Amino acid sequence: MAVKVRLRRTGSNKNPFYRIVATDERFSTSGRFLENLGWYDPKKKKGPKFQLDLARVAYWKGCGAIVSDTVRSLLRKVKPEAAVPAPAPAAPVEMPSAQG
Repeated sequence: MAVKVRLRRTGSNKNPFYRIVATDERFSTSGRFLENLGWYDPKKKKGPKFQLDLARVAYWKGCGAIVSDTVRSLLRKVKPEAAVPAPAPAAPVEMPSAQG
């Protein structure tokens, strides 16, 4: 199963509103999804145009999810200090050798 982080349109005619979701790439763009990660309102004049749960985006990227071009551009707009780094993999632990 290939997971993608992409936009899902939910707005009415000529009034687009998008949810940023993690979904299986086989699902339609207006169909099922695995997790809602935020929203994007391109027509909004004042205030923030989008909101993302950066920790969950980092989790899905760590699991191998592919991020769409539009979501990638939204991630670039987030201030670097607000970005949550992906969790570092655990260091391998060496087992003591059994000497007899």
